Amino acid sequence: MGLYERHVVPRIINFVCGMKPISYQRGKVVPLARGTVLEIGIGTGLNLPYYDAAKVEKVIGLDPSEESWKIAGKRAKGLGFPVEFIGLPGERIPLADASVDTVLMTYSLCTIPDPVTALKGMRRVLKPGGELLFCEHGEAPDHGVKTWQGRVNPMWKRCFGGCNLHRPIPDLLSAGGFHVRKLETMYLPGTPKIAAFNYWGSAVPA
Repeated sequence: MGLYERHVVPRIINFVCGMKPISYQRGKVVPLARGTVLEIGIGTGLNLPYYDAAKVEKVIGLDPSEESWKIAGKRAKGLGFPVEFIGLPGERIPLADASVDTVLMTYSLCTIPDPVTALKGMRRVLKPGGELLFCEHGEAPDHGVKTWQGRVNPMWKRCFGGCNLHRPIPDLLSAGGFHVRKLETMYLPGTPKIAAFNYWGSAVPA
């Protein structure tokens, strides 16, 4: 990982993903988390203020970026519940089977190199009765926007830490072993349309 990816990208993502429309989306999804929560791609901790401390026992934040952890650590203080940061030493999530009540994933699936394998891992660590809460940007429904997503994606990935613009979120969830229980979609205002189409909701192991 070069200096740009290590030091610059986390700060760009922290700024972009902290914009008002995206923050509003976080407020719809994050408060639904309960029990022991595994947050996939916790990044700089932008979700932390949105957790309901009355419902959450602990948040385990998974992220490969140590630079992001440094920023997130400052946001983890005084929340009313403990936050534990763990890295990703390989393809396998370093947690036991059936060990978490909620998996939370916001604007993370776009950057994971093998999203289906990652989702299967999330399914593995969920307890019976647990759920996956998600909010992701992805493939747009409009042909023109989808075409431009494909054209821009190679350059976009290089600039934004491997972020893919046009992943088909519901299809990936299904391939990863989940049944989507609730799904809402819309273009977020105030963001480039190629990156603005959002999917959010909840899923359970199929």
